[in-house]
This record gives sequence, C-alpha cells and structure tokens, in this order.
Amino acid sequence: MTDSRYERAIKLIDAAHAEDPNKITINGIEQPYELHYSQKMMSYLEKRSRSAPELLQLAIRAQHFRRWEIPRDSYPMTKIGYHAWRTFLKKRQADMASQICLDVGYPVEDATRVAHLIRKEDLKEDEETQILEDVACLVFLDDQFEEFEKQHDEEKIVRILQKTWGKMGEEGHNLALKIPMSGRCKALVEKALDGD
Repeated sequence: MTDSRYERAIKLIDAAHAEDPNKITINGIEQPYELHYSQKMMSYLEKRSRSAPELLQLAIRAQHFRRWEIPRDSYPMTKIGYHAWRTFLKKRQADMASQICLDVGYPVEDATRVAHLIRKEDLKEDEETQILEDVACLVFLDDQFEEFEKQHDEEKIVRILQKTWGKMGEEGHNLALKIPMSGRCKALVEKALDGD
C-alpha cells in the first residue's frame, strides 16, 4: 500500500528532525532533540484539539523544522537580535515545510496554509494559529521551563511567563495549569499570574 501524502510529509519532516545533532535522554533513551520536541508538540495537540485538521498537524510537526541549523548565538545576544532570529526562523521553517507539502503532492493553497500557521499569522483571529501557539507554549512550560528558569533572573522569568500566558487562549491556560512542575517553577508561574 502506498503512503498518503500526509504520511510522506511526516516521514520527511521526521527524517529532518532525526538529523538534529542536539540530543536529549528520556527514560534512558537518547534521541535527537527536535524529534522529541515535535513528538511533544503532537502530544499536546492531541490534548488541545482532538480533531485537529491535517494541515494544522503538519504545521505542528514542522514548527521547529531544522531549527538547530541557525543557533541563537548566530544573532546578537540582545532583545533585537532575539526577535530578528525568531523572525528569520519562522519564515525559513515555514518555507521549508511548505516545500515538503508541495513535494508530496499537496496543492499550493494547502502548502501556503501550512506556512501561514508556522509563521503564526493572525494569532488571536485564526483559531488554528491560536492552537499552534497554545501547543508551543505548553511544550515550553512542560519541557523547557525547568531548565530555562535556571539560566535567568527571576524578574526576566516572570516577564517571559506573563508574555507566554498572554499569547495563549483560555483552553491553553486550562491545560497549562495542569502541568506538573517543581515547587520553584510553580511558584514562579503563580507570581507571574498574580502580577497579570
């Protein structure tokens, strides 16, 4: 039986994720970080939207497509540098994911939609873009926050948590409050929300 275009796209996306030289060990098993990240994104998508459309699933799976190739320190370590890096990554990741969609047989309008979602366009107006943003924020809180908070001062962390919370919708908030966290991380989230 021949794979569907969706299955072919997922295989190509995951093959690229598998090339990530950055590794993470989960339950004693080492794997490329971006493969882990995309699986975590899909897991939270299932919780956030059980009936997510195919194109949203592709955008979620490819959200950090080949991100490791453009490390954060390739841009100035300033707020402006950070935003320039993020803007470039969103466009690059969207373009590459869109090309995969075209390569496996999706029509141009579908490939364009996947790119639109990855660039997070029309956040707050487009329900699917909001779902993608919620999922990305949930993965940050669940998978990256504990390590992140060790690298920054409390004031910066609280500010970032407030911005993260502001980007999420109500359903994302509800799921975020259910994420198990260490005492310190939970206290930081509570502090951020109290100051909201």
